[in-house]
Amino acid sequence: MEWKPKMRPIIELQQQLVPDLLEVMRKRYFILHQVMLSDSVGRRALAGSLGMTERVLRAETDYLKAQGLLDIQVSGMRISEQGRKLLAELEPLFKEWFGLAEMEEKIRRYYDLKRVYIVPGDSDASKTTQRELGRAASQALIRSLGKDDVVAVTGGTTMAQVANQLTSPVPLPTNWFVPARGGLGESLDYQANTIASMMAKRTGAQYRLLHVPDHLGEEAYVTLMQEPNIQEIVNVIRQARIVVHGIGDAMVMARRRKVDQAAVDAMKAEGALAESFGYYFDRNGAVVHKMQTAGLRLEDIVKTEVVIAVAGGRSKGEAIAAVMRFGHDDVLVTDEAAANEIVRLIDESNSGNA
Repeated sequence: MEWKPKMRPIIELQQQLVPDLLEVMRKRYFILHQVMLSDSVGRRALAGSLGMTERVLRAETDYLKAQGLLDIQVSGMRISEQGRKLLAELEPLFKEWFGLAEMEEKIRRYYDLKRVYIVPGDSDASKTTQRELGRAASQALIRSLGKDDVVAVTGGTTMAQVANQLTSPVPLPTNWFVPARGGLGESLDYQANTIASMMAKRTGAQYRLLHVPDHLGEEAYVTLMQEPNIQEIVNVIRQARIVVHGIGDAMVMARRRKVDQAAVDAMKAEGALAESFGYYFDRNGAVVHKMQTAGLRLEDIVKTEVVIAVAGGRSKGEAIAAVMRFGHDDVLVTDEAAANEIVRLIDESNSGNA
């Protein structure tokens, strides 16, 4: 269902005439949405995640079951196919209601992006929002995916959520998923290799892995790049048509990458604010530090046809804005809390230029 601006006056009239109607709609929408994200959930757990009493929730879920929107079994509640379709049709309306559609367009125009997707909530405070961020990003990826495309993905907790939510209506045997960079030496679940293989398995695609450290000295880099097997996979990575990446706080990522203190001090002095695909950016989007890598380089990112950034949480608002200023992303998937921070920075910049 296409959301039409002429519907807005109807919503405003309903708010005046039956103000509790929209609140009921909102409550039932979020119940269905939470059940969908949880796949299968018990009433007590659902009540806790929504901040509702079990008594109130029981009345609502009984109603939704009677409408054919929920399936309730002893093992838990699941959303029905009819419920999924209703949520998909309501999503544009709810984005308009929360003001998210207006923020999406404002951010898209300011950073000259092709698309911006904002999900409700704050990933810093809500696991539900984290999952929804992953779902929205996985859908953005599927929309961008063409036959025979190679997709390079970075690591991190947000990207793991994207992999967990990724599905395809049909197998994609001619597509490839590859890691954008080597490993950080962190939890295996969050490494780019793991995420690339998971995305491939969930979509029936193929994958290749890059078994090298993310941080390489000059001598190690030269040696590794002479290995035929490494050269082959690196060539595949650097020819990816789509790149999906997370965005981190510069100092947090520097610690995770075990950057030496002298380099950290230098980055601080140069105003490093954000990190993405191994590059450190200041608030103006300028690269102030980069790391030697066998994976994607900055010149590869610049030439990539579709670059999708996925990051959320109020704490990452400034970092996201910094990477958007770099100017080579096409799609941004974020959450409401980060978007509010980004819009604040846009307004400050516009008032400063006035």
